[in-house]
Amino acid sequence: QVHLVEAGGGLVQAGGSLRLSCAASGRTFSNYNMGWFRQAPGKEREFVAAIGWSGSTTFYVDSVKGRFTISRDNAKNMVYLQIDSLKPEDTARYYCAASPLTRFGVTEDIYGYWGQGTQVTVSS
Repeated sequence: QVHLVEAGGGLVQAGGSLRLSCAASGRTFSNYNMGWFRQAPGKEREFVAAIGWSGSTTFYVDSVKGRFTISRDNAKNMVYLQIDSLKPEDTARYYCAASPLTRFGVTEDIYGYWGQGTQVTVSS
């Protein structure tokens, strides 16, 4: 079991950077693969990035490769999403999620635990 709380969102000009964080509570954080999703107003929630339990394996949606970096620190029960070269189309609410070690992928159904999200707004 894990409880997730996101932070780090805000209003940023295009071309700027943000680092989103997700704090996990619970004694078994390393037992979960982690992912980031985002949802813009009027659109469905979409996968952004995922990271395996050890932090060695990562996967990104094509649209964010080269700009977004997912990482985790199991000792601190934290997962991060570094976002560089922000674009207006990155504006969305960003959610972190946890999936059991028996699942690793990009679909929402394998992520059993979700945070409440943090808003990222990019101005032109």
